[in-house]
Amino acid sequence: MAMLWKFMRVAKYSKTALSSKVKVRGIPTHSRHSSSKSVPSDFGASAPCSNTVELLGKSYPLDDYSNVTEKILSKVGKNLHNRKHHPLWLIKEQVKEHFYKHYLGRRGTPLFSVYDGLSPVVTVQQNFDSLLIPQNHASRRKEDNYYLNRDHMLRAHTSAHQWDLIHSGLDAFLAVGDVYRRDTIDSTHYPVFHQMEGVRLFSCHELFSSIKDGEGLQLFEQGHRTAHKQECHTMEAVRLVEFNLKQVLTKLMTHIFGDGLQVRWVDCYFPFTHPSFEMEINFQGEWMEVLGCGVMEQQLVNSAGAQDKIGWAFGLGLERLAMILYDIPDIRLFWSEDERFLKQFIGPHIWQKVKFQPLSRYPPLINDISFWLPSETYSQNDFYDLVRTIGGDLIEKVVLLDEFAHPKTKKVSHCYRITYRHPERTLTQDEVHRIHQAIEESAVRELGVEGRF
Repeated sequence: MAMLWKFMRVAKYSKTALSSKVKVRGIPTHSRHSSSKSVPSDFGASAPCSNTVELLGKSYPLDDYSNVTEKILSKVGKNLHNRKHHPLWLIKEQVKEHFYKHYLGRRGTPLFSVYDGLSPVVTVQQNFDSLLIPQNHASRRKEDNYYLNRDHMLRAHTSAHQWDLIHSGLDAFLAVGDVYRRDTIDSTHYPVFHQMEGVRLFSCHELFSSIKDGEGLQLFEQGHRTAHKQECHTMEAVRLVEFNLKQVLTKLMTHIFGDGLQVRWVDCYFPFTHPSFEMEINFQGEWMEVLGCGVMEQQLVNSAGAQDKIGWAFGLGLERLAMILYDIPDIRLFWSEDERFLKQFIGPHIWQKVKFQPLSRYPPLINDISFWLPSETYSQNDFYDLVRTIGGDLIEKVVLLDEFAHPKTKKVSHCYRITYRHPERTLTQDEVHRIHQAIEESAVRELGVEGRF
C-alpha cells in the first residue's frame, strides 16, 4: 500500500555502465533552446539513436511522455533487497521470518506468501487505474514519476501488484521490490528505494469466527460512507479489520525494534484504502513515521474477483526501517560498493544487532546556482533529476535557497544550494567546478532557464 511520498527520495561524469539486462536506445532530450551553449560531451546525456528503450529483455517505444533517464535505468535489476547480507535484505528477511512464524494456515504452513522478484516495469493501468487513483490525481504527474511511455512506467509503489495478486486467488501476501519516484534531494530521499506491500483478505467466517455470537454478523450492508467506514461495509467488519491490521503491525514493529516501543496512529487518506492511517514509532525519543495502511477499497477487491471478502493493506519503506534500526545517516549509502559499509552487515543470523560505524566523513563542497525560470511550465523535480543525472551520487543535497519575483518583469528567479560530497574520498573544488558548470549549461539547454551564473 504505498502512497508514502514522504518515505521514501564524479569527479568526471561518464554514462553509468548498464547491466546486461539493461540496454538503452536513445533516451531523448527535449531541448527548448537549441541555440544555447551545449554541455561538454563528458557530462551531457547521450543523443537519441532510435525510438525505443530495451529493459529486462523487452522493448518499449518512446513517446512524448518518456522521461526516464539512463542513470535511473542503470539501477533497474540491482535488486538490493535480494542481495544477501545487504541491510535492505536483512530488513526484508526479518519481516518475512516474523510473518512466517506468527501467521499460519490451517495446515500449519505460512499464511502469507512472498513475492520479491516482480518486474519493476508496470503499466499505467497497474500503477494507478487498478488502485482507483483518479485520472487527475497529483500522484500521476510526469514531474513525480518515471515513464517509459504513456502506457508503461517504472512502478512508483509495490501497490501496483495488488490487483494482479488478488486476482490470482491470493488472500494474504507480501510483495517486495524497488520503486521509482522523482523527488527532492537530501539524505532521506533517493529516486530509487524499496518497499514492502502487505495484503490480507478475510471471509465472513474468518473475520467473525472468534467473536462471541459472531454468526449473525455480516461483512456488507447498504449504508452510507463516513470517515470511519465505506458505504458497503458494516461497522463491525471495519472495526475488526482495523483492529487486526493495527495489531499485526504493532507486533511487527515491536519484533524489529524491541519491547517497550511506543506506537501511535495518525489518520490520513490514501485513494485505495479507507479508513487509512500512518504509523509512527518513538525511537530514541523521536517520533518517526514508518508506514501507511488502511482498510482496502471494496471496489478494488471486488474488481479483482474477491467480492465476498474484506481486507487491509499496508506499505512500508525498507530504507526507512534500516536507517532507523542500524543508524544509517544517508540513503545513498545503500548503493555503496565500499566493503567498509557492506561488511558491517555480515553476521551469523539476520537478527544480529548492528550499529553502523560511519566511514571517514569527507568534507562537503557547496556551490549555488541561480536562474530565471522559463515562461513555460517549470518543475523543481525536473531540475533535481537533471542534477542527479549529471552529478550522480556525489550530490548529497539540493535546497531551494531563495525565490525572487522581479517587480517589473514579473519573472521568477530560483537560487539553489547544491552540496557535493563523495561518500568514499575527498572531492577537489576543480572536480566539483566542472560538474557544477555542466549542471548550469544543461539547465539552460534542457529546462529553458536563463542563467544568472
